[in-house]
Amino acid sequence: MSREGIPAELDRRVREAAGHRCGYCLSPQWLVMARMEIEHIIPVAKGGDNSESNLWLSCPLCNRFKSDRISAPDPATGRVVPLFNPRADRWSDHFRWSVDGIRVIGLTPTGRATVALLHLADDPDALVVRMHWVLAGWHPPGGGV
Repeated sequence: MSREGIPAELDRRVREAAGHRCGYCLSPQWLVMARMEIEHIIPVAKGGDNSESNLWLSCPLCNRFKSDRISAPDPATGRVVPLFNPRADRWSDHFRWSVDGIRVIGLTPTGRATVALLHLADDPDALVVRMHWVLAGWHPPGGGV
């Protein structure tokens, strides 16, 4: 998705506010081999806009899985719930790291739905990369944000 409508100064503020980390998997820009993307929390296709309050940082993998979704079913109950909002919600209220530090575990209906939709606990490529980050001592981040 094109980000041409987002001015450079707004892009910079969003990246700084996000700490240069993906709002979902917490991957830091310095470890991701692609530029983090400015994502719309409420996608333009669902009525979202380019206001700063609707933008956050996402790694390409999380952004691709999220696509234009704003909700998903909680795997434990089947009830459709809102996805995690990295601008408004606290990561540690909805998620924790697995003991091995490579999987994100959902703690709430929103957390579980987000983990399932974004494949935060089962994407094979992400798990291998995070395993290497753990072995290097770079991951997981200090308990979330």
